[in-house]
Amino acid sequence: MQAEDIKAMVQGHQVHRDVYTSRAVYQAEMRHLFRSAWVFVGHDSQTPTKGDYITTQIGDQPVIQVRHSDGEIHVLHNRCPHKGTKIAIDRAGNTGKFFRCPYHAWSFKTAGCRLAIPLKKGYDGTGLEETPNAKGIAAVGAVHVYRGFVFARLAANGIGFDAFFGDSLSTIDNMVDRAPEGRLEISGPPLRYLHKCNWKMLVENQTDTCHPQVAHQSRAGTAIDIYKDLGEPQPRPAAMQIIAPFMSPYEFFEGMGIRTWPNGHGHTGVNMSIHSDYDAVPGYFEALSKAHGEARAKEILDENRHNSVYFPNILVKAPLQQLRNFIPLGPDKTLVESYVYRLVGAPDRLVAMSAMYNRMINAPTSIVGHDDLEMYERAQEGLLSDGLEWVNLQRLYNPNEDFNEEAVENGTTERQMRNQFDAWVKFMTVDMDAVAAE
Repeated sequence: MQAEDIKAMVQGHQVHRDVYTSRAVYQAEMRHLFRSAWVFVGHDSQTPTKGDYITTQIGDQPVIQVRHSDGEIHVLHNRCPHKGTKIAIDRAGNTGKFFRCPYHAWSFKTAGCRLAIPLKKGYDGTGLEETPNAKGIAAVGAVHVYRGFVFARLAANGIGFDAFFGDSLSTIDNMVDRAPEGRLEISGPPLRYLHKCNWKMLVENQTDTCHPQVAHQSRAGTAIDIYKDLGEPQPRPAAMQIIAPFMSPYEFFEGMGIRTWPNGHGHTGVNMSIHSDYDAVPGYFEALSKAHGEARAKEILDENRHNSVYFPNILVKAPLQQLRNFIPLGPDKTLVESYVYRLVGAPDRLVAMSAMYNRMINAPTSIVGHDDLEMYERAQEGLLSDGLEWVNLQRLYNPNEDFNEEAVENGTTERQMRNQFDAWVKFMTVDMDAVAAE
């Protein structure tokens, strides 16, 4: 696909259905978008000691996050430079001081450089040493660890980390600042499940505030009715604190506000959110105040952003220390990973609340998540209809929108979705335009 083909699919207030359904578009995303953008890999607490590794993927590229002998984190392509065999197949483990290919026993240091080749004399005079294969496992283009979160850019050259994320990093700051000791730790493996839809549908839905009271009425609404029939017992069960706000009226979501940043990032819950009215956890404010002082502790906890989208494909929920990773597996298939983190130095009840939210809202057996899944799959099927070619993103649309500037707007605007597609065009075509200019 050419740059002009990509740009023609996004027209301000609408996008062409092919952005969700076309295999050619999906392949272009893997080849261009996921190479040019900074993409979440993992958290440093998943690889705490030397030789620890996890395997994941950036777009369709299998990669390894590993802790090297010097303590630094490296992100390597999960491919032996010999025959292409995957070096690691377990989701997590410890490789010791080196990786060893299971096919022909080529071995590599945990930074990727070649360590040894069996029967090396068989390559004497062959020119192997002049090839890229001789150097070892290829590293990704760039890696940046921000407050424990590991991001990578596949391309060797491109936008820098700070320029890509800018002020959007304030959400990660708020999540980490909630820990009295200023750091997070992974709390077990993520929940993993598949959706039969395009990955962008899940990303868009995170800042769609016009659907909760509609799509979730049958479940969240029923839970509220049952609670009322029981006489609204006090103290409120944690489950009710979590699920009841989904049925807030439109006016509530309008008042929440949505903030957008350049490069496709944005969040709901500028003024307040569905997380603003949870009961206090005994001892937590005291622990945070001891670390930061009461005024700063209150400032940290008063920031209750709902969903923060980091383009292209993760969601961060700071008040509950969660991250959801939407990994594309095809134009109509997405793997969801939903992580919970522990606030180091905070009461364990907080991580228990986060885990409960994860099970109730994000798990394969969740109460709420299946409503969204039903809508995604209906949309994926409906977009194959020839009734209309274009998908409408016109709510509170301004023809003069400038996505290079931060903006705060009505909490039901679709500006963040338009912001994401502005970034989608930008990072899909940045290398195409560079080649065309040469």
